[in-house]
Amino acid sequence: MAGAGSRVKKGIQLRLKLTDLIKLSGVTLSNWKLHCATASRGVPPPLEEFFAGTFEHWQAEQNQKNFECDQVLALINLGRSEWLFAGVFKILGLEKGTTHNPAGFTYLTEAVPGLDHLTGHAIINFQKDFRASYLIGPKYEDHLEIAEIRNQRMTIGDFPGYKSTLLTMAKLRTVMKEGNPSWYSALSSVGGVYLITDNTTGKMYVGSAYGEKGIWSRWNNYANSGHGGNVELQQILSKEGANYAEQFQFSILEICDVDAGDQFIIDRETHWKTVLRTREFGMNSN
Repeated sequence: MAGAGSRVKKGIQLRLKLTDLIKLSGVTLSNWKLHCATASRGVPPPLEEFFAGTFEHWQAEQNQKNFECDQVLALINLGRSEWLFAGVFKILGLEKGTTHNPAGFTYLTEAVPGLDHLTGHAIINFQKDFRASYLIGPKYEDHLEIAEIRNQRMTIGDFPGYKSTLLTMAKLRTVMKEGNPSWYSALSSVGGVYLITDNTTGKMYVGSAYGEKGIWSRWNNYANSGHGGNVELQQILSKEGANYAEQFQFSILEICDVDAGDQFIIDRETHWKTVLRTREFGMNSN
């Protein structure tokens, strides 16, 4: 079902609202708030959390008592006026403190069942030209128009090409967890030289991948451990905490045939360390 936001029939424009589809699904909205989730500096973007399956926890942690209601209808911004429907959540309770803020609040929530066909599938057109993110639901329900309902749940997407690969740690973990065939095929068929950038300090680490399953295998190690066994990165995480790995960003500098030989790829790694001066100013120690 695509382009369902507006239909023309006998000169009359019909608009399909998100709340209409929710009600048709057998879910009753009562005393609800609308959460318009957007990215903010220093916090993992909500769309990445959704892809990783951790959006509910991400949303539950708040600096203020923003969800003083019975239900929360969550939307994730996709850019401009497009939003992804992320579900309806029942508020079960409230606890003091969050993972990163002792003065904040953590809501105990439960996803309302019966909406799997819409969660991650429904794209909403919502013309929001103000900053407030926690809104009184009924006041805005007439503005939540269905723009599209995708057959497949929105996910990380197909492999964009080696030159366009740019992954946060959260996205990398999602790619590995999903085992997306296009990503697996591309990354397991080549070795090469990759770059890890610390998004907090700007420092860079140059690494190489060779052997069976090439870059895929090497990056899977990072997804699982955060540091991939690198002494330099282990030291950073030991000092800053394991969660600091979320600041790492992954890209590809050069790809090589997996049969090129380990030493050839290591030599290319050395070349890039020299070019980017990551021994002097980055996170490489050798």
